[in-house]
Amino acid sequence: METTAAPGEPGNQTPAGGETAQTLDRGLRLLHLVADAPAGLTVTEAAHRLGIGRAAVYRLVSALTGHGMLRRGGDGRLRLGVGVLHLARRAQPLLAEGALPALRRLAEQTGATAHLTVVEGGEGVALAVVEPSWTSLHVAYRPGARHPLERGAAGRAVLAGRAGHAGPVSTAGELQAGAYGVAAPVLGVPGLEASVGVISLAPLPVDTVGPQVTTAARTIATALS
Repeated sequence: METTAAPGEPGNQTPAGGETAQTLDRGLRLLHLVADAPAGLTVTEAAHRLGIGRAAVYRLVSALTGHGMLRRGGDGRLRLGVGVLHLARRAQPLLAEGALPALRRLAEQTGATAHLTVVEGGEGVALAVVEPSWTSLHVAYRPGARHPLERGAAGRAVLAGRAGHAGPVSTAGELQAGAYGVAAPVLGVPGLEASVGVISLAPLPVDTVGPQVTTAARTIATALS
C-alpha cells in the first residue's frame, strides 16, 4: 500500500525550495554584479550578465530595493543601497577581531603602530589599531579615522591591490607631517578592500618592514577568508 506525504512532511518533494534557492542565488549574484560596477548597471545589462529575462531582474530589484540593498539612480542605473553599508558596519567588529592577532605581532616586531584599513564610501577607514607595548614614543592612530585613498600608505596600498600588486607601499608625511608609513593590500578576501600597515615617527626600513607588513596582510587574508 502506498502513502503520499502531505505538503511540508518528509518525503514530499516540491519545487518551492529549489525556486527559492535559485531566486536567492540570483539576488546575491545581482548584488555582486552591481558592487563590481562603480558606474552602476542597467536592468538590461544585469539581465544579460545573469542570463535571465528583464522581468525576473525587475522582481529581484523590487525585493532588494525594498530592503535597502539596491537603489535606482536618476539615470535608472542600479547601485548598491545603504542597507549594504549597514551590514558592512555590523561585520566590521568581526573583521577587526580576526585581524588583531596579526596586528599585535606586527606592532611588536616593528615598534610602530599597526592598523587595518578598509574602504568605505570611497575613503580609507582605520578599522583596527594596535600600538607597540615596548616603545617610549609611537603614533596614536584613532580607529575610525578617514583619509583619501590617494594619500598615505594605507590608501595607496589598496589602490595597488586593485591593480594586482601585493606591495609593499611606503610614504612619508602625506597624511601627517613627520609621519612615515608602510602598508600592503589584503588580497583574496571576496568583497573586502583593505590594507595592513604601520605608521611611525621615524623613517621605516622598507627592506625589513615591508616583508613583515606583507606577511601580516597575508595572515589576515587567510584569517578572514
